[in-house]
Amino acid sequence: MLGLSAYLLIALAFAFAISIGAHYTGACMGMPYAAGAIRPAQALLLMAPLALVGAALASEGVESTVGHGILHSPSVALGVAAAIVASALVLTSAYNFVAWPTSTIQILVFSAVGVGLGAGLPIDWATIGTLVVLWAIAPFAAFGLGYLFVRVSDRWRPPSPRAAALGRSAAVGLVAVGAAASFAMGANDVSNASGAFVMTGLFGLVLAGLVGGIGLAVGVLTWGRPLLQRVAFDVVQLDPRMAIASQLAQSTVILVSVAFGLFTSMNQALVGAMIGTGIARRRTTVIWKAVRAILLGWALGPVSGVALGFALALCLAHLGAV
Repeated sequence: MLGLSAYLLIALAFAFAISIGAHYTGACMGMPYAAGAIRPAQALLLMAPLALVGAALASEGVESTVGHGILHSPSVALGVAAAIVASALVLTSAYNFVAWPTSTIQILVFSAVGVGLGAGLPIDWATIGTLVVLWAIAPFAAFGLGYLFVRVSDRWRPPSPRAAALGRSAAVGLVAVGAAASFAMGANDVSNASGAFVMTGLFGLVLAGLVGGIGLAVGVLTWGRPLLQRVAFDVVQLDPRMAIASQLAQSTVILVSVAFGLFTSMNQALVGAMIGTGIARRRTTVIWKAVRAILLGWALGPVSGVALGFALALCLAHLGAV
């Protein structure tokens, strides 16, 4: 029989999963939708089950990393896990409200660090260091892949004045890479919410991914539509071929990371890939003001995660909950 603390954790994690699912509709299906390759209802109906499948079938490595690789402890108290999820949920909601582009993953990891420090739990700094290195490399890897995909594609079939028009093959390609990104998002991001289940021993890896994946799908289908167009198109102007290359590079970086049990930012990878495709076309339309805003958001996320997580842990300790 589950107690009140367990139900509270499940409710918080499920709400966070819903928020994540809605938040990433733009990063996954925004490009095919904005290009007219798919209608919004169709985009959401395609994305939701793919995110669920990715979470249920491909997230075990990342679930294990969040559950056992951040806090160096076989199991943590339900209150500690609830504080981590609550900190991440509050911060991501706040940054979304003010439209600051932050990384949900970075906020979650550093919320766990803050709570761990406040609760006196050992931190696995080796895992944190590995993740930070990955987060630094991933945008550049996506940049390189985006650049390479466009250059190879242009050499194979040089772009023409009609390249900006959306043909049938381009539309199919955009939908396909959006579908791949949706699967990758489920595998990559579900543990932000459901890793707390593994951390406490409440659920196993597979069940945690499944429950979190259901939350992602619910978020996509309920709150996803208003956020569908929230993609950083002001970073660089894209034609269909560049958009396909960008999202393919994003998905490649994410799925390779997930294969090693690690996770990185969908938005960081996408922005890096988009800039790479723009440089490949020798375009000067990169909006560096937008890039600076993104970098500021990425810097604020980890700092605020540690601060709020630490404060919540101290409050729980004062109340005798940890």
